[in-house]
Amino acid sequence: MRSSHSLDRLDTAFDDDRLVADAGLLLPATLAHHLGLKELVETHLDLGAAAGRANVGDKLLTLVASALAGGDCIDDVAALRAGGTAGVLGFAIKAASTLGTFLRSFRWGHVCQLDAVTRHLLARAWAAGAGPGSAPFTIDLDSTICETYGLAKQGGSDFTYTHTRGYHPLLAVAAGTGDVLHARLRGGNANTLRGAGSFLAETISRVRAAGASGDLVVRADSGFYAHAVVAAARKRRVRYSITIRQFAGIRRLIEAIPDEAWTPIPYWIAGGADVAETTYTPFAGEKDAKPVRLIVRRVKPTPGSQLALLTLYDYHAFITDRDGEMLELEADHRRHAEIENAIRDLKYGVGLNHLPSGKFAANGAWLAVQVIAHNLARWTARIGLGEGIVTTKTLRRRLFSLAGRLTRSARRWRLHLPARWPWAIGFGAALARLRAIPLLA
Repeated sequence: MRSSHSLDRLDTAFDDDRLVADAGLLLPATLAHHLGLKELVETHLDLGAAAGRANVGDKLLTLVASALAGGDCIDDVAALRAGGTAGVLGFAIKAASTLGTFLRSFRWGHVCQLDAVTRHLLARAWAAGAGPGSAPFTIDLDSTICETYGLAKQGGSDFTYTHTRGYHPLLAVAAGTGDVLHARLRGGNANTLRGAGSFLAETISRVRAAGASGDLVVRADSGFYAHAVVAAARKRRVRYSITIRQFAGIRRLIEAIPDEAWTPIPYWIAGGADVAETTYTPFAGEKDAKPVRLIVRRVKPTPGSQLALLTLYDYHAFITDRDGEMLELEADHRRHAEIENAIRDLKYGVGLNHLPSGKFAANGAWLAVQVIAHNLARWTARIGLGEGIVTTKTLRRRLFSLAGRLTRSARRWRLHLPARWPWAIGFGAALARLRAIPLLA
């Protein structure tokens, strides 16, 4: 017997102007409002006489909110225009066609103006409680491939070093928090080192201007092993820890380390990993060359693997000018791999996995939008929830994608949210903390 409550008997109607599909966007929207994001955009971004020059604050905030709601293309902003969503965002939501015109209005100089916006926004968020203050601070450098398909992408139709078409942006991420400190879009044919020295210099300047007054360390993989990167760090009194490329001379130096110098470290194979150090002078042909520590980890190949047939150990080495105990520095350098979590969140938590325009500068602006959305999510968790790293997808599931209904009584709007929501207490506490941030507009 069929139940009278069968799903087949449930009628549907899209007819409620006060329903909000993503009511939890109230949290990052409140944070953006108190940090003065709209005013920053309107102050620093000037598109001149371009067709998309009007209302740049509302347009950029629409793209940011769409990314936080899970949109990864321009057309996805249409979801924000349904029901009463505008009531929880606090700005005018623009149509997808308007936003396409807005992005195509960008030239590279305008992308640099957005860089100024992200720079000031970082400083304001850190001043509001998300920053490191005087504590030691580590910057992780990396690049990533954003694949494209077809030949219509300006700068993105070139083959990357992975032999796929796409873009190859540079990223600087705060270790331990996942904040994106700086980002720069590059064409797919750019090698990892292109512009890395100036990029690091800009990142250090941003971090200092944002209020990080403690000791700074930069970590990077072998793609950033270059004199320009080391010189940029030294000039600004920043310590570095960079994986070294193992040329033949480096390999001979490593193999000359005596057996008694190796210290065992925990590994899944008993006695399978050791660490030792020696001294090496990188970039010896440069005037400022000086000897530094070369710390090496050797690992036995997995038993039965092809590598085990060819070699006794696999070596991983990095140069550093840091003081400290060898094993601690080696363990800290390995934590550079955590930057991949931030990159994954940029691509799959917000919308960096898809660069939507055929124009290079428009995609540079899209990258800046994704950085802003990603950082707002991280700061919502850190300032609002008092938690460490929470991925954007987790925040979206628990908070941002809440359904709600707007009602009005006694000349005041109220947002009704689902009863018995598992994370209701956290939502209320986060909203109170974010509203307590002094308005910086």
